[in-house]
Amino acid sequence: MMQPLCHEDERSALLKFKQSFLFGKYYCFRPISDFPKVESWKLEGGNSSSADCCSWDGVKCDEETGHVIKLDLSSSCLWGSINSTTTLFHLVHLQWLSLAYNYFNNSEIPATINNLSRLSHLNLSHSVISGQIPPQLLDLRNLVSLDLSDNAFIEVPGNETHYLELREPSLQNLVEKLTNLKVLNLDRVDISTPIHLILANLSSLSYLSLQSCRLQGEFPSQIFHLPNLSVLQLSHNINLTGYLPEFERSSPLTVLAIGSCGFSGKIPYSLGNLTKLVSLDVSFNSFLGELPVSIGNLASLKELDLQGCNFSSGQISSSRLGNLTQLNYLALSHSHNIFSGRNFSSLSWIAKNTELKFLYLSDLNLIGEIPLWLMNLTQLTHLDMSHNQLTAQSHLV
Repeated sequence: MMQPLCHEDERSALLKFKQSFLFGKYYCFRPISDFPKVESWKLEGGNSSSADCCSWDGVKCDEETGHVIKLDLSSSCLWGSINSTTTLFHLVHLQWLSLAYNYFNNSEIPATINNLSRLSHLNLSHSVISGQIPPQLLDLRNLVSLDLSDNAFIEVPGNETHYLELREPSLQNLVEKLTNLKVLNLDRVDISTPIHLILANLSSLSYLSLQSCRLQGEFPSQIFHLPNLSVLQLSHNINLTGYLPEFERSSPLTVLAIGSCGFSGKIPYSLGNLTKLVSLDVSFNSFLGELPVSIGNLASLKELDLQGCNFSSGQISSSRLGNLTQLNYLALSHSHNIFSGRNFSSLSWIAKNTELKFLYLSDLNLIGEIPLWLMNLTQLTHLDMSHNQLTAQSHLV
């Protein structure tokens, strides 16, 4: 059976949307990879009845009804503004919409977003939108994935930063309404409030990223125990305090990033139960005591950031980290209280990580000759050993 042609009113809405923007390689967010998908949106031979918008780049239609149900215009080199009259919001059958990596000139999200009540996936990341997120977005009760990240934009020459804001409604309001969320990414959205315990009720949540959101108060430890949470990223919220809880072996966490927050206390021995972790960032917090030996259980780790930590002297050593041989990113910088006056040979265990691409060992107060084992790290693209007391081995000079 032939798939029906797209509906004329939806084709017209798409064409009017195209006409309301500038587009082309000159407007590409990332010129190497992006391309203007809407260039393929045209009437074949000028005959509107023969133009099937279901075949246009970025457009997908329902195979039975012909209605447009998916629109992927990410990285499409669009430049212009969106508002309540933008015809995109006439596509009421849409279930999936991405406008990421375009330039919308600090537009606000229009209130007419709630026309798209069937949306399950919405991605407006990296699209230069700003202002308060409208309460009408909370009408999209079918949302499973919401990504509004990375819209903070510094305007030159005034150096004024424009943020997307979640104040009224608040994060709490959003969580109360959008109860089906599995993915929530609000990185660099200005929230400026504590995280409410209600977030721990989102049992379906698998991805939560709230980095650089100006969060305040104490982070509810119950959120660490969400049964499906695989990715938790809270980095760069300096007024966000909290403690790491005891972790169960059943935890699905693969990414845990709390760098540059205000977490304190001890890192629990049960950290070693997180055997699915591939990325761990606990840098620049106020953890005290020992780095638990159990960190050596995290054999799947590929990224480890322990910068600026104040663990007891000698706690970052082969006995704890020697089993981590899959790392491609390792950052130990600014931990001079641990390494001060020690020889570089104390880090020889790093040589086992032959896939390392990023290695940061600055400001450790290490002394002695630069070791030969660095030659084993043939994949390195970034190496920083500055602010140590190192000398080159004489036969290498």
